[in-house]
Amino acid sequence: MSESAPPLRNLRAGPATPDPAPAQVVKAKAPENMAVNKVLCDACPVLCQISEGRLGACDRWGNVHGKLQRMDPVVLMTRPGTVLVPASPQEWDGQLLHQNAPVFVSGVASGTTYPDYKPAPFIVASRQQGVDMVTVVTESIFSYCSFKIKIDTDRYLGPEQATVRFAGEAVGHVTTIEYGSQFLSLGGVHHLTGGSRREGRMTCELMERLGNQQPVDLVIEDGASLRVQAGKAPVVNGVEEQRMRVGCGSAAIGIFARQWFGHADEVVVVDDHITGVLSEHQAGKCLDMPPTGIRIRGRKSTPGRYFQVANPGTGWGGTDIDDPLVIIEGWDPKVARPGLRLLMVSTTGEHAQYYVLDEALLARAVPMPAPLQAVVDRIGENCEPSLVTVLFVGGAGGSLRAGVTENPILLTRSIKDLLTRVTCAGAPAYIWPGGGITVMVDVTRMPAGSFGSVPTPAIVAPIEFTMRRLDYERLGGHTDRIRRLEDVWATDPHRVIPWIPHNPWPLESLR
Repeated sequence: MSESAPPLRNLRAGPATPDPAPAQVVKAKAPENMAVNKVLCDACPVLCQISEGRLGACDRWGNVHGKLQRMDPVVLMTRPGTVLVPASPQEWDGQLLHQNAPVFVSGVASGTTYPDYKPAPFIVASRQQGVDMVTVVTESIFSYCSFKIKIDTDRYLGPEQATVRFAGEAVGHVTTIEYGSQFLSLGGVHHLTGGSRREGRMTCELMERLGNQQPVDLVIEDGASLRVQAGKAPVVNGVEEQRMRVGCGSAAIGIFARQWFGHADEVVVVDDHITGVLSEHQAGKCLDMPPTGIRIRGRKSTPGRYFQVANPGTGWGGTDIDDPLVIIEGWDPKVARPGLRLLMVSTTGEHAQYYVLDEALLARAVPMPAPLQAVVDRIGENCEPSLVTVLFVGGAGGSLRAGVTENPILLTRSIKDLLTRVTCAGAPAYIWPGGGITVMVDVTRMPAGSFGSVPTPAIVAPIEFTMRRLDYERLGGHTDRIRRLEDVWATDPHRVIPWIPHNPWPLESLR
């Protein structure tokens, strides 16, 4: 066990004589009563005491022959077209590769900076197009983090602000409905630490599964049951969604009005939000379509646009109706006529029915003419596949910044000034405006298995900061810990995976 580091000198005090020795990074001090056959893991605040041959509570660190060891090798990612040199030391000539920075050291399995003051596990120097670069690589322990879930569906999931449950525990809530999608906010520090221990554990398990692109089953209070998985179709009440709507009812009228013209006298596009009526809509007016005398339930907005025609649900256009005729209150006998042709269709084209008015002005279902069926099919063709999008949002603050520099505000400014690029396992991260370093990343652009957890509870996620070496020196980085990329390649246990397509190469110019 190393001795404790000497205290840092107060920089505001007068000159000390003599200067103390520089502070040293040491391991956490083990408890006096810890068994001699155990090692203390200081990778997170839990401080597991691990027996030889066993793993810590996170399953990420273990006692291997009396030494603390990260059980998974760090993940290196190869740029497309890269040809690696032989890994055998006997065949290695000291050169990594012949291309510019063709390997990226990711934060996956890199290790953490806890207890706080330690420099990042990997501070890697490389060269890109003649410029010396530095990438600071770490796994961060996130308590202040959440997942934003975008679910492409018109089905009613539940009221806004309704509690979302996983394994019976509250783990988030329903947020707003967007254009053809509904959003959930899951996780967050209040669920991780502000409730019962079981709530915290279940929230952490849920978040780790979501980040690692695994399926999870959710229940919304007073709403639907869901199965969500990043990059897959959502399952709502046991039914897999197929299509994201082409637009609201009014938008669909505007898109397809000319294609319906001449084949129907009236078209109603049923939608939970804005139901469209062709003859009244501006698109119909521009086509000189005569009025039909149709009377639609709901609150009329502008001509041809109706709100609240039905309650939200899992039927036609995200409403609770199975028979679209229930939203028609009747027909004006002074305007409507027998033989009038009516098409009713949903915003995805999954529901459609063609009617003709009889002598009593009652709509009778009849086979749909081929030209109208072609337009209904085109609605479906223009609907994108229904998917679940999982975005990780984390506050990259606190101690992880100390692993990059002794003066964290300079790192924050460097990111906002586009001098430093932030990635998560190589995936581009969006940095929210305002104070701090709040990152948001699409988990499908990260390698599978990128996320871990610790039983505090908290999420462990990879993060990398890439910049020019000159800029790293200017922000007060830990330059004494910089290692060459070739050294990491030759001496550290690692696992090589291909670069994920469509992600920009982090070492390219930021501007």
